[in-house]
Amino acid sequence: MDFTFTDDQQALCDSVAAWLEDRAPIGYARSMADDDRGFSQATWDEMVKLGWTGLLVPDRLGGLGLGMIEAAVVMEQMGRVCLPGPYFSSAVLATLAAVRLGEDDLATALASGARRGTVALDEAGAGDPVDRVRARVERRSGRFVASGTKPLTLDGHTADLAIVVARTEHGLGSFLLESPGGELVPTLDPTRKAARLDLDGRAVIPVGPPGDHTALWRRVVEDASVALSAELLGVAEESYRLAVEYAKQRVAFDRPIASFQAIKHRLVDMYHGIELARVGVHFAAWASDADDPERSRASAMAKSYAAEMAVKVTGDSIQVHGGVGFTWACDAHFFYKRAKQDDLMLGSQGVNRRRLAHLVLEPA
Repeated sequence: MDFTFTDDQQALCDSVAAWLEDRAPIGYARSMADDDRGFSQATWDEMVKLGWTGLLVPDRLGGLGLGMIEAAVVMEQMGRVCLPGPYFSSAVLATLAAVRLGEDDLATALASGARRGTVALDEAGAGDPVDRVRARVERRSGRFVASGTKPLTLDGHTADLAIVVARTEHGLGSFLLESPGGELVPTLDPTRKAARLDLDGRAVIPVGPPGDHTALWRRVVEDASVALSAELLGVAEESYRLAVEYAKQRVAFDRPIASFQAIKHRLVDMYHGIELARVGVHFAAWASDADDPERSRASAMAKSYAAEMAVKVTGDSIQVHGGVGFTWACDAHFFYKRAKQDDLMLGSQGVNRRRLAHLVLEPA
């Protein structure tokens, strides 16, 4: 299989990389780390004008009509700068959900930047994020009322709306919560904000087709996991670059530490892991776009391996930096924190490996 990008995809990659280097380098992430909102409105507005928020929205709804390969291209470059803000929560996760649910007006609003959304899925506990949903929605006096808690909803304190995943008498359902107004909670990654949503007594609006939405949400999670895997790839690539540059400049015993065999071996292992992950991520993105029979397996493999690789590479980068790597002054810790938090989102390494084993040993 040819994993070479098309001319259009390469042009997208180059333009995103150039814009991020100019408008949102790692210094932007640093400046947003202590900002409760977590992003600059001016920066977000520029991304909207560039059309990136409509990447996954069909052109008939005002989007660019592109697919997961292009989303992976963009997310990889964003990972290189640990981009803060609601791009993943709104332009990827909520948009994927809106399109799959058939909510055309919502998808159009998200694509145009008129509204910012998020998805309230994750709940406390371990295991598959879809299986562990415990929040419920019941019909009372003609209204749909939710109960339960979503302890970690990305950008749930600033989003205009949240698509809530909850149990109903028919299985899993999807519901629109206007102005979620969640409570900001601390996370490992200070550049990606999250909030706690208390749903008890809150009125919601059902969205999507009738019936059980379990299969629909599995597809959304699988595709969003591919996007996260691409971000993990970018995080690891930049972390590796920082380690190489530091090893060339840091002198010990009158020579650069890059000349020491132990450092060479560590850097080679880092590079090896990145290149293996790249193949898996790009294949998973293609499989999603092509709706290939291997799509679910590819997503689970990409997320589990990319997460393991990125956590190791970013940790090794800190080790190469030595004592300075553990300080706030060094950028290396931002990449480790992003890698570790991405690992836990939408199912950790272990969850995805168990899902892969189930798909291989018990095919549908």
